[in-house]
Amino acid sequence: MKAGLMNSAWRVYVKELLDALRDRRTLVVVLASSVALGPLVLVLFSSLVGKMEKRAEERVIVVQGIEHAPALRNFLERQTYTVQAAPADYEQKLKDSKLGDPVLVIPASYAADIARGEAPVLELLSSSGNQRAQSGSGRIERLLQAYNQEQASLRLAVRGVPPAMLTAVQVEDRDLADPSARAAQFAVMVPYFVLMAVLYGALNAALDTTAGERERGSLEPLLMNPAPRWGLVLGKWGAVASVGMLIAVLACMSFLPAQWLLRSETLAAVFQLGLREALWFIGILAPLAALISALLMAIAIRCKSFKEAQANSTVVILAVSLMPLMTVFNQEGTAPWHLWVPALAQSTLMGRVLKGEVLPPGDLLLTLGVSTAITVLALGFVVRMLKSAALK
Repeated sequence: MKAGLMNSAWRVYVKELLDALRDRRTLVVVLASSVALGPLVLVLFSSLVGKMEKRAEERVIVVQGIEHAPALRNFLERQTYTVQAAPADYEQKLKDSKLGDPVLVIPASYAADIARGEAPVLELLSSSGNQRAQSGSGRIERLLQAYNQEQASLRLAVRGVPPAMLTAVQVEDRDLADPSARAAQFAVMVPYFVLMAVLYGALNAALDTTAGERERGSLEPLLMNPAPRWGLVLGKWGAVASVGMLIAVLACMSFLPAQWLLRSETLAAVFQLGLREALWFIGILAPLAALISALLMAIAIRCKSFKEAQANSTVVILAVSLMPLMTVFNQEGTAPWHLWVPALAQSTLMGRVLKGEVLPPGDLLLTLGVSTAITVLALGFVVRMLKSAALK
């Protein structure tokens, strides 16, 4: 009985896998959307960071009315910054995102205010709709704070007061995160994209092998064979899970050559996703691929058409898409219950891998056990539906 079960499962597996791989148009779409999208986003993100780094290296400050503050200009130039005059229509250009630097506006009364002992009011103009200009505001604010401290120290020194008397405490920043943890902040998108690769890799195959065959009328002749129902289900499920894992492997490996195209030196230095991390990802995703394949089949076997199955599978798609985002919005760290929730558990474990942490065997076994239990229940439901007379 066991040999017959495995024999029928193997034959159905080979048949379904070949059918899935023959659908080249669907495979190309899945590969383009699931495998290439992640590295493409990574390269585009690195291009954005590279442009920001290039602008920071240029050390340019756009100022309106710098002629009214020669001392401030001297300070900025001593900080190796180049002062550029603002264009005449700088406000409109900032609104239209045509000017990528914030504008420091110095009033004409600057020198008179200083002479009266008053603090002149400087305006730092940017636009929240202009991300390039908005990102440079903090740099100019820090420069102006340094200028205030320098001027205050000089005034105290003229009056014979040590500037240190105004400093009650000194604060030194110390980052406790190791390089791997800091690098994981940039690589946080990788687990999400590989999860989506597993989902969309298995989606079409799972729906086609159940609801698709039922709509085409090819499922009923298959059920007339004396092969055990569990053998048929295991063969179909194995083919769907294999396609999902194939897409997942390609998605994980695609990030390795994508790192060669990073245009930001800082991002390239901290983004270290090597072969070890990719292999860990594949091992962590294997139980999820089995679970998603079985769950999608359980949903689709109830449907009479492929289109109906697509509509019903949106519940699984939304769940798998939204669960990993909890690790982004949760600021209190990982909770123990995260490992009990599929997709969220895999995202949590992959995040630990990126941080260079050692994964406890208990956490891996817990995730594997939950995924296995749900997979068995879903496959059991599919077998039950195939045995029902309603399907025929």
